Amino acid sequence: MSDDGTADAGARDARGPVLVTGCSSGIGRATVTRLLAAGHTVYASARAVESLADLARAGAHTLQLDVTDEESMRRAVSQVEDAHGRVGVLVNNAGYGAYGPVERVPLDDVRRQFETNLFGLGRMCQLVLPAMRAAGAGRIVNVGSMGGRMTFPTGGWYHASKYAVEALSDALRVEVAPFGVRVVLVEPGLIRTGFGAIATHGLAQVAETDPYRALCTASDDVTTRGYRSPFAAGPGSVARVIERAVSASRPRPRYLVTPAARALVQVRRLGGDRVWDLAMRITYRKR
Repeated sequence: MSDDGTADAGARDARGPVLVTGCSSGIGRATVTRLLAAGHTVYASARAVESLADLARAGAHTLQLDVTDEESMRRAVSQVEDAHGRVGVLVNNAGYGAYGPVERVPLDDVRRQFETNLFGLGRMCQLVLPAMRAAGAGRIVNVGSMGGRMTFPTGGWYHASKYAVEALSDALRVEVAPFGVRVVLVEPGLIRTGFGAIATHGLAQVAETDPYRALCTASDDVTTRGYRSPFAAGPGSVARVIERAVSASRPRPRYLVTPAARALVQVRRLGGDRVWDLAMRITYRKR
């Protein structure tokens, strides 16, 4: 079967149940819906389990899971393992962006972001791996971002968390391969979900007298226009790729989602630091 080939029903059953984090909206919700339609056994999770009622009606098992809470993570993984012996596939989707100039974002906000985007993701990997290794099979799909390959002004702390997911995934992929466990990184570009509104919330709170006021205003405008542009895609485009990463017999190590994201990554790589910095200064200049 090719790298992007999908598994038949028997292979899906053998792969085991899929546990998806961050399913209350956006990419997580679209992923659960798509995996259910493809015949997978899916455990949808969120901090507020009541937000998953429609997914339960569609056939998903639902779990309360907060990736910043140790007991919550342990309990969710144990529930799946008690029913099936192991988590067959973990989709680490939970994450968000706290935006603002590096100097201005409170470190408590930075820590919360890293707890969700990186430490919670890493801890979920730690919790599911013992049973995967014992079974000699398993798959971990980490949802990163094109923001793990390039950095935009006012997104420094968010990008730092996503760069870290890249590094963690690269190390983990090699470490667990001898045990039959595959690690896949999915890197979405601009996706029309609630992410953009959350990301720009802090930008609108900057005081008129703040020296970063002009930058934040420009960043708010650039981000808002970006998510409304034809270059942004719906969460279903990421869900399709995640399904491919879950189902393929030989998935790629990385899937970069949307043509615009692939183009930007190439521009960043080929242009180098000076070209990228100039482009950012022009794009985020005072408007």
